[in-house]
Amino acid sequence: MAELLVERFENMPPQLRVAARFVLDHPKDVALMSMREQAHQAGVSHSTMMRLARWLGLEGYEDMRSLYARALRETGAGEPARRGGDPGYSTAGVVADTLAAQVSSLGEYGNASQFIAAADLLARSRNLFGLGSRSFYPVASHFVHIMSFLAGGDRKVTLVGEMGGHGLDALRGAGRGDVLLAVGMSPYERTTIDVARQSARQGVGVVAITDSSVSPLARIARETIIVTANSQSFFRSMAPAFAAVEILAALTAAQSDVNAAERVRQSEEQLAAFGIYWKPPR
Repeated sequence: MAELLVERFENMPPQLRVAARFVLDHPKDVALMSMREQAHQAGVSHSTMMRLARWLGLEGYEDMRSLYARALRETGAGEPARRGGDPGYSTAGVVADTLAAQVSSLGEYGNASQFIAAADLLARSRNLFGLGSRSFYPVASHFVHIMSFLAGGDRKVTLVGEMGGHGLDALRGAGRGDVLLAVGMSPYERTTIDVARQSARQGVGVVAITDSSVSPLARIARETIIVTANSQSFFRSMAPAFAAVEILAALTAAQSDVNAAERVRQSEEQLAAFGIYWKPPR
């Protein structure tokens, strides 16, 4: 059924595309939720879901649900055999399970208290800076992008460092009331440690995302978030660090006077007006 939806997607009317996108992106929900619940989640009418089923040659939407429910049962029943007999399935399952466990552990009580303390510092900051080198640069960049929606008035959010950042000069005027998020794990980048240390000397509050409570960043930081970069493959995993940034942003937004959701909506409207986003042909 998924293959048929993909094949016919471009020729569907706009509302049917919205419904089809929901079905493709949430196959478990199609199997488990009522048609009206799915329509509500997708943002379409229940009659649109019915029309989608008929578009695919089915009698009604219950036939669609039955197909997805059967596929869900077969997937669950066949999973152990597939993992045991095919190294590809086994590797995918092990890596996914490891990542899920690492991200889930961030919500445990001890970790959650670290996030709350760090978010409190971020929420009270005058200006925010994000710092990360090499593989951790994208994590810092993601932090700056998200937190930019909480900026306003005189408050600025700045990415520090190489590539698309403003360079280390951006921190020359930083001081008390400002906060630097520094991301780094073993083997630690000298630049990240040196910049975080100098920022702390200037009175900047440092929040660290790092891999140990005794890492050089943790010793500098006022608040520390401990994540792991362990992976079941040959590379360091960035997923827990990215998740940590998003948890921090959510907690900070909850403590902020800024309506972040409204800022995001306005930004997306502006980008759409500039033609940044791709639009499907009508």
